[in-house]
This record gives sequence, structure tokens and C-alpha cells, in this order.
Amino acid sequence: MKEEALVPSLSRALLVLRVTLGLFLLQWGVEKFVVPENTVGIWSHFYGLEVPQALGYLFGAIEIAIAVCLFLGLFRTVAYGAALALHAVTVLVSWRQLLDPWGDQVNHLFLAGIPVLGGFIALFLLRNWDREIAAVR
Repeated sequence: MKEEALVPSLSRALLVLRVTLGLFLLQWGVEKFVVPENTVGIWSHFYGLEVPQALGYLFGAIEIAIAVCLFLGLFRTVAYGAALALHAVTVLVSWRQLLDPWGDQVNHLFLAGIPVLGGFIALFLLRNWDREIAAVR
């Protein structure tokens, strides 16, 4: 494939990654407003920390802001890096579920976080090639 054909294809592929990963992150951000008690439970179970429900709203707002940056291709290094770090921590704290995917009825669902992490890594590594509807570096 010639470079002239590669650049538009790469731009479209990165756009797909941005939109789908942005939707993924947006869902988690919105959840913190729709069922804020989940955040308290998740932090208690996975991180061993008791957090106030109000902190969940702050985390939700941050996740939604990062998702919007992903949708629009804004502040690529910071936004893509933040999304990657956020999801990497989520995958790391679910290591027990990853090591025993069939030990509990829902553990196998945590495996889906691994290819999502791969998508965030790819998006971050290719951020300088992301030119489709990207306004701010």
C-alpha cells in the first residue's frame, strides 16, 4: 500500500478507535451520575478505599471530559494518555478476576478489558498520526 493510501486509512481507523473508546469511557463516566453508589462499592471492593459518593461525581465529570476529548481528537497526548492510564489502573486492580476468569459467574467479562487496553495503547502510540477531525495537539 502506498503512503498516500495509508494516511487516510490510518486516519479513519484512528477515528473509529477514538469514537468507540470514547463511548466506552463515556459510559463509565455517565454511570457515576446514574448509579453513584456503584462507584463507592467499586472503590471499596477493588481499591480497598472508602470514598464519598460526591467523589464519584468528580470522577464521572473527568471521565466524561476525557471522552469528549477523545471524540474530538483534542489534547491528544494528555487526553489519550489519561484515558490509557485510567483504564490500565482498572485492568490492574481486576487482576484476580483476570487470573480466574471462570471462578465467578461474571469474572470472564473482565477479560474484555484487555483488548480495550490494547486499543487505548494503540491510540496513544499513534496519536501523532491522528489527524481526522483533530483540532488541538
